[in-house]
Amino acid sequence: MLERLLRQLCESHGGWIEHCIVTHNVPDSPLVPPAGGWPFRVTELFNPRPAGFGTNHNRAFASCDTEYFCVMNPDVERVTAALWPALVAQASRPGAGLAYPIVLNPDGSRQDNERESVTPSALVARHLLKRPRRRIDWVSAAFWLVPASVYRRLGGFDEGFFMYCEDTDFCLRLRLAGWTLERAEVAVVHHAMRSSRKPGRQMAWHLRSLVRLWSGPVLRRYMAGLATG
Repeated sequence: MLERLLRQLCESHGGWIEHCIVTHNVPDSPLVPPAGGWPFRVTELFNPRPAGFGTNHNRAFASCDTEYFCVMNPDVERVTAALWPALVAQASRPGAGLAYPIVLNPDGSRQDNERESVTPSALVARHLLKRPRRRIDWVSAAFWLVPASVYRRLGGFDEGFFMYCEDTDFCLRLRLAGWTLERAEVAVVHHAMRSSRKPGRQMAWHLRSLVRLWSGPVLRRYMAGLATG
C-alpha cells in the first residue's frame, strides 16, 4: 500500500508536495527511489520500536519546514492532481485549522470520517440506534492538511493516546481554539480496516483511549461550550 501511495504521490504532486516524510514503525528496508529519483525531498524515519500514531506524527513534524503539514495513512489511494490545490485552498481560508478531502470506501460508498464528539451517548446513537450525526465535531486523521502554524500552536497530537482518539482530541482542541474544519470537494479512497471493533490488542487500545478522552478536560470543555453556545 505504501509503495502504491508513493507512486501516486509522484504522479500527482504537480509541484505542490515539497517534502515527504515516511515513518517505518516496524523494521523495514529503505525505500527504493523510482527511476529518475524522487520529485520531492524524501526523509525516512526508522523506529527502534513501534510508537503510537500521535508520537510518530509529532516526530515527523519536527522535520517539517513547509507551510502545511499533511497527515496521511499509507492505505489511502486514488490521489489525483486535483487534490492538492483543492486542499490548500480550503486550508488557507481565514480561520481554517484543518482541511480534509471526501473519503470513500473501496466500493465507492462514503466513509464516515466526519463525526460527532465521541461521548457514550453519541456512540450508542451511532452504533446501536443507527441515528445520523447531528454535526461535525471531528474528522478522522486518515487524511488531513494542517497549516504548520496551527499544528505548532496546538503542540501536535497528545502522545498520551497510543492509538485511537488522538484525532478526536486534536480536532476538539483545534475547535476550542477557534479554528474550523474545512472539507475540500475532492475524493480519495481509504482502506479502513476497522480492527478496533474486533477483540484483541487494537480493541484494548481503543478502549484505553476512550477512557482517557472521557476522563480528560478537552471533551468536557468542548461539550460544555456546545451546551452554552
